[in-house]
Amino acid sequence: SPHSPLPCEHKSSLFKGDVALLNCTAIVNTSNETLTDKNPISDSIHRHAGPELRDELLKLKGCRTGEAKMTEGFNLAARFIIHTVGPKYKAKYRTAAESSLYSCYRNVMQLAKEHTMVSVGFCVISTTKRGYPLEDATHIAFRTVRRFLENHGESIEAVVFAVSDAEEVVYKKLLPLYYPRSKDEERASLPLLPADIGNSEGEPVVPERQIRITEKPGSVEDDSEDESLELGLGLVGNHAFARMEGDVDKQRKQILQGHLSEAAQQKQHQRNYNRWLCRARAEDLSDIAALKALYQTGVDMCGRTVMVVVGRNIPVTLIDMEKALLYFIHVMDHITVKEYVMVYFHTLTGEHNHLDTDFLKKLYDIVDIKFKKNLRAFYFVHPTFRSKVSAWFFTTFSVSGIKEKVHHIENLQQLFACILPEQIDIPPFVLEYDARVSPIQSSLHSCSLS
Repeated sequence: SPHSPLPCEHKSSLFKGDVALLNCTAIVNTSNETLTDKNPISDSIHRHAGPELRDELLKLKGCRTGEAKMTEGFNLAARFIIHTVGPKYKAKYRTAAESSLYSCYRNVMQLAKEHTMVSVGFCVISTTKRGYPLEDATHIAFRTVRRFLENHGESIEAVVFAVSDAEEVVYKKLLPLYYPRSKDEERASLPLLPADIGNSEGEPVVPERQIRITEKPGSVEDDSEDESLELGLGLVGNHAFARMEGDVDKQRKQILQGHLSEAAQQKQHQRNYNRWLCRARAEDLSDIAALKALYQTGVDMCGRTVMVVVGRNIPVTLIDMEKALLYFIHVMDHITVKEYVMVYFHTLTGEHNHLDTDFLKKLYDIVDIKFKKNLRAFYFVHPTFRSKVSAWFFTTFSVSGIKEKVHHIENLQQLFACILPEQIDIPPFVLEYDARVSPIQSSLHSCSLS
């Protein structure tokens, strides 16, 4: 029998009901460009989440078609809500609509991956109001999510498609084509698959827009007199002059000599950070994301986003630390636009988990000013005497401005005074360690008082 391009898969499921009721890590809200759309899905999410959601959406300042933005779930069972804007459908602009709808599903999944989410609950993104034919939209939804799970979905364990009574018929008909549950279903679905199931990422393929690249571009095929000119022109755009920048070497020399103004130094630093950010967005960092060493959780008592770092999940000696730095920048860039706090679990770390001061200094020097300005507190949980000394030396002599933000937390009860237990995902081994060690600490403290 012919080989199916979509073999058996068991991560997806269909749910007839309100997406707002799903207990997933994140659910999806379909809205308009101002994130104020009045549709049954959005209305239900707002009703269950509470008035805080509307206030939070105002801070996002809208969302473009095809983009995705994230907020807290507030009173929902889901911890997060991912908001996206589907396209308005017109037959003569069908290609553009397909690309935009693909971007909606792709960007939602990308956010889920970046935040190491375990499950995602999708609504039907293109509402009736926007006029997108339901069956066409369902094909794009299924194949985009399916391909993302295959290529990048290591951390995602479940995807749920929530539908209404009217949508269920189409979803039930097409689901076995893209997510067959058995070999028999796979074989039965193969003849029914559409001719166009997108490229390897599920993206719509438009033949006239495909870029044709010859093998070994730029290689010298003959000894013509123009070869040196062609090779020279190939380098245009790689130096400071072509990028309309000043002399980079001269600027660096002036920085070292202390002659460059503060404004010029800030501009140079911003340019350097933007280069790192572009690299972070372009590289495949799924191996670093799979470590689950950095993730977003709830909010603290002041409503500030909480980011968690799990020290034991960072095998410093086994991973590419430059990729780790890129992943940190990629995840944190949009978090740091407003105030946030960080929780670092030093629990049960070994020598192979400890980040050296050179790496931390490099990270501190590279990141944008917003990282430092909007960091309100750094909670160092279960520190050892050695780690306290190292942290003191680092914040005193290597970096400035964060020493007063570092708080050593001996046990989780101290942490819960700042962040409620339901607002933070704590690894099980940390909970077990704290339960074992905290009573001992309490008895030692009682003895010292007596």
